Amino acid sequence: MSQKLTGKVAVVTGASKGIGASIAKHLAAEGASVVVNYASSQSGADQVVAEIVRGGGKAVAVKADVSKKVDIERLFTAAKNAFGAIDILVNNAGIYTPAALEEITEEHFHKQVDLNVLGLLLSTQEAVKHFNSAGGSIVNVSSVVSSLGLAGMSVYSSTKAAVDAVTRSLAKELAPRKIRVNSVNPGMVETEGLHATGIIAQGDHMASLTPLGRIGQPEDIAPAVVFFASQDASWITGETLYITGGLR
Repeated sequence: MSQKLTGKVAVVTGASKGIGASIAKHLAAEGASVVVNYASSQSGADQVVAEIVRGGGKAVAVKADVSKKVDIERLFTAAKNAFGAIDILVNNAGIYTPAALEEITEEHFHKQVDLNVLGLLLSTQEAVKHFNSAGGSIVNVSSVVSSLGLAGMSVYSSTKAAVDAVTRSLAKELAPRKIRVNSVNPGMVETEGLHATGIIAQGDHMASLTPLGRIGQPEDIAPAVVFFASQDASWITGETLYITGGLR
């Protein structure tokens, strides 16, 4: 079976678990060499790398906090040293901390904005320095809450609305360089992070609101990222794909 991404190099931020880990493994299964970025869970990142290597793929784990420019520069230097020029960037790293209006603080706001928005911009800024003249693909991981208003998500929702706006803007800005920029916007997906927040306890309720009758799994999101990263999407840029089981 032909692999859509043979010979390509991909960097996936926040790839030690959840959606990011699934994306990294799916990209590798299609032939890409993958840089598995992590901020704190080295064991998780090493496990993702081990699974990819056992499957015959190529991957390395690189620690970097993508809310910090110096870490981002180190990440992409390590990626280039490992595999050469970069073809694919998946901006998946993000943080989700729900809070009611009266609980919002400056720290709460800036922690999410610095990673979810500024980190995405700085990662993209650095990544394009390592793309070659053939261009490539950038896929941003946003969320259904960028447009679906939910209580307690004012800050997180605003960061994801910003990601959607950044996607559209950068798609036009980077098109002359043959770099496509798209986003995937998942609905509620069962991940370690979601379990940590306790929101997964609302899973049955969210499933009842979802036309397809269940919450998502990381494996529901990753194939769309593969599509955007591949030549199958060579004339698609600036698009936002909602993957929500019909919940909008």
